[in-house]
Amino acid sequence: MRWINRAIALTAVITLSAVAAWAQTQECTDDFKTATYSKWYENVKTDQEVAYKAAVEYLTVCPNEPADNPYANALKKFKKDYEDLVGNKKLAADFEAAVKSNNYAEQVRLGKQLTVNKPDNTIVYIFMANAGINDANVSADALQAAKKAIELIEGGKPFAPAYPTKDQALASMNYVIAKLTAKSSPTDAIPYFVKAAKYEGPLKKDPRIYNELAAAYAEQVAKLTEDYKAYVGKPETTESKLVLANLNQAMDAQIDALARATALADAANKPALLARLTDVYKDRNHSDTGLNDLVTGVLAKPLPDAPKPITELPTPPTPSPTPGGTSATPTGSAPTGSAPGNGASSTSNTAKPSTTGTPTTSSSKPATSGTTTPAKPTASPTPKPRQRRANHRGR
Repeated sequence: MRWINRAIALTAVITLSAVAAWAQTQECTDDFKTATYSKWYENVKTDQEVAYKAAVEYLTVCPNEPADNPYANALKKFKKDYEDLVGNKKLAADFEAAVKSNNYAEQVRLGKQLTVNKPDNTIVYIFMANAGINDANVSADALQAAKKAIELIEGGKPFAPAYPTKDQALASMNYVIAKLTAKSSPTDAIPYFVKAAKYEGPLKKDPRIYNELAAAYAEQVAKLTEDYKAYVGKPETTESKLVLANLNQAMDAQIDALARATALADAANKPALLARLTDVYKDRNHSDTGLNDLVTGVLAKPLPDAPKPITELPTPPTPSPTPGGTSATPTGSAPTGSAPGNGASSTSNTAKPSTTGTPTTSSSKPATSGTTTPAKPTASPTPKPRQRRANHRGR
């Protein structure tokens, strides 16, 4: 029994010693601070896990250090940076897993967290942007991510390995913006479709982007056609001519986009696209003359910029006076004009919609006579509503 009592007594001594040592270690003394800081300093470059434990121990035992204590401040900064690094590593691993599994909602959720600590991570923004193409529920966040990605790419931030070239990266991000914007406002999407298609890369040769651009122009044509109805059957005015000029311009742009989609389409999709193009081309030009040449040569021409709204009609030229002081235009006649054909913006005040709702090539100016009775103004004809067809994919 005596040896048992001695063993119990020894155990008690060891336990008490350990408790005393632990209690002494936890006191915020100068010796403790020096030893703990030294342990951090000696390991901060070679073993950051050990350094982190030393920093945590120092800041736990001495939480009330003065604000100007350089040692405590250095440990606080290291502790935060280390925790951010470890946290970001896990976030990055989870984000990568979301990308591989096509979990678009998780890509956006985790991407937003990753960019808090690293707001210039272009690659994360690129993946977040592309997620919006596949999941409508994250469209709003994807749209903002695409805009941020463009800002970073244009500012010189890396885009690889997401894309091999800067042009391809910018084309893709502008295309994302166009696609997401077109869902609510096709007209606002037009400049982004155009910009995306002008960068060098695969997208420039993809018929789908031109078909989608043509669909956006079709919405613009439909709106302008509706606007023009207010002037039908009434005398022509500056306002009606401006609406008509913008309508012609939008149709020309739609025809150009459809021609590019048709020229690039594969054998399976070309017939449907050509049929759609033919309808629009005939509406605009009243025949299909020149259509084949348009499709054959359109890719050799640069893609036109998004048309700007026409707000002023061109000023008609002043006739040169004759020696007798009279107008060069013979009495009883008036100059005639024609609406521009495909590819030209109609700013002429002579074009008017035909009975099918598209411009004619006849003059809208009334003829004059030698009498003092003015000619009756021409009334805008009633156009037939154009039948809108579903868009066909380019491939």
